Amino acid sequence: MHEHDVLVVGAGGAGLRAAIEAQEEGADVALVTKLHPVRSHTGAAEGGINAALHHKDSWDKHAYDTMKGSDYLGDAPAIDAFAQEARHEVIQLEHWGMPFSREEDGTVSQRPFGGLSYPRTTYAGAETGHHLLHTMYEQVVKRGIEVYDEWFVTRLAVTDEDDPSERTCHGIVAIEIATGEVHGFYARDGVILATGGLGEVFDHTTNAIACTGDGPAMAFRAGAPMEDMEFVQFHPTTLPSTGVLISEGVRGEGGILYNADEERFMFERGYANNEGELASRDVVSRAELTEVNEGRGIEDEYVHLDMRHLGADRIIDRLENILHLAEDFEGVDGLDDPMPVKPGQHYQMGGVEVDEYGHSCIDGLYAVGEAACYSLHGANRLGGNALPELMVFGARAGRHAAGGVEEESEIATGPGAKSEDGVVDSPVDLGAVSDPDPVATDGGTLATPEQALEAAVEAERTRIETLLERDGINHADVRDRVQQTMTQNVNVFREEANLKQALRDIREARTLYQEVAVRDPSRTYNTDIIHTIETRNVIDCAEAITVGALAREEFRGAHWRKQYQYRDDENWLKHTLYAWNGGEPELYYKPVILEGEEQTYEPKQRSY
Repeated sequence: MHEHDVLVVGAGGAGLRAAIEAQEEGADVALVTKLHPVRSHTGAAEGGINAALHHKDSWDKHAYDTMKGSDYLGDAPAIDAFAQEARHEVIQLEHWGMPFSREEDGTVSQRPFGGLSYPRTTYAGAETGHHLLHTMYEQVVKRGIEVYDEWFVTRLAVTDEDDPSERTCHGIVAIEIATGEVHGFYARDGVILATGGLGEVFDHTTNAIACTGDGPAMAFRAGAPMEDMEFVQFHPTTLPSTGVLISEGVRGEGGILYNADEERFMFERGYANNEGELASRDVVSRAELTEVNEGRGIEDEYVHLDMRHLGADRIIDRLENILHLAEDFEGVDGLDDPMPVKPGQHYQMGGVEVDEYGHSCIDGLYAVGEAACYSLHGANRLGGNALPELMVFGARAGRHAAGGVEEESEIATGPGAKSEDGVVDSPVDLGAVSDPDPVATDGGTLATPEQALEAAVEAERTRIETLLERDGINHADVRDRVQQTMTQNVNVFREEANLKQALRDIREARTLYQEVAVRDPSRTYNTDIIHTIETRNVIDCAEAITVGALAREEFRGAHWRKQYQYRDDENWLKHTLYAWNGGEPELYYKPVILEGEEQTYEPKQRSY
């Protein structure tokens, strides 16, 4: 048994920042992570970090751009706090040694990005996330923060009151990957989930294979709802063969998109007459797929992104990494030829429902970064807002968990925040299958901290023994079914029939998962066990995304419905909540908060 004041699950950007802040508040804090910190997916972020640094810029402009980008589904308390604190976090990074790209006079460089009214995106070449990750890991090492490296957290230790808002999280259960042993971790003050995204729900994604939605799925099964899961961002520029990301920084520097007819279609086809390639990501992704679907795509699959006109000196200075990616994965020299690109799953706007301090409805349970929904990004995230989010809300959650926050939150969470029940016309049953075995259910927990943790540890040991000892099917077959149906039916363009088919396929996958087994009998470094448990998380996240997508009968941000080609503020200016409740799912809604610190955000037409 291990014991700390604050446990941070995941050691990417959000987890590292949360751990640093909790320790600065005096907490005994530890990071528990299935990857070494510098292998976290934050390191793959390329484009930059938005912050209103210039005297001609301001936090309220950044906040407005973020709300507009969210298609007015963001919550003002989170957006205002983010825009105000991002500047401090960027300056803090610079003081910690982050090697930002700079102008000739020594000031930090800032480039234009999609959806921004001012060029406020700071960057470090095209490897911004890599440098951010290493800069913060240095701070963790400097402070002596304990890191449980290559420990896979599989379960939360939560009490079992009927009302989730009366439950308390007392710790976590994790597998030590090197030995296969199951350990309990007691958290005296709080558990912060910083587990990243869920790209493995889809077949074509920019995410690492470790991005399996672990945090949202664990919190969901413990009783914390998932919020706005239907809003999935598809990045417009990924390499067709692999899904590897080509930074928005290419377009920020002046890169141009062309179709097979060599038309600069963002302008010539009227998708974004003012901003063109620098419209928000949802707009550009839909434009590219429309070009392909209408026969103007190249090889019926992709379009071209051209940066040759920028000149070799500028490209090598600011975008050298992009040259290597295009050459290594597509065999294209970006100095001489345009690069093939198409949309790919990139970011999850939804996540664990939390307030502006990252606190869920379960006492002591927090979520930050891509695993969380504050809601900062609403229906669509602006490029360059993810990395400052990690910093701002990582710090806020770490401070709150360590007892350094006295202010009351403005964003309500849990069942008490419900404004109305939701209804979805699902063709199949949702949630747990009947009579689930120990592999497919978290079971009950008890009221005291010791009982909750002991029960969770024993349940996890039973589950792993079952997986190792029985015969059954391989989890990969189940995961592939989910990925294929999500990519085919719950992608950029969504139709009712396709969404219902996806729910049928997910239900079949959930049923098949009752029969999964681990073929590798070893205990040490058994990646088959890890991937098998991750697949369960993939299934839960896929269902939440699809249920939300079927229920939301409008076109807002990244959520496009063929039957509903308009944003419906009268009926759908609200958040979607999907709760587990012991295996019986519940869909409901709560209001969007548009009243900010200095302005009330009035929904307007979102055009670029």
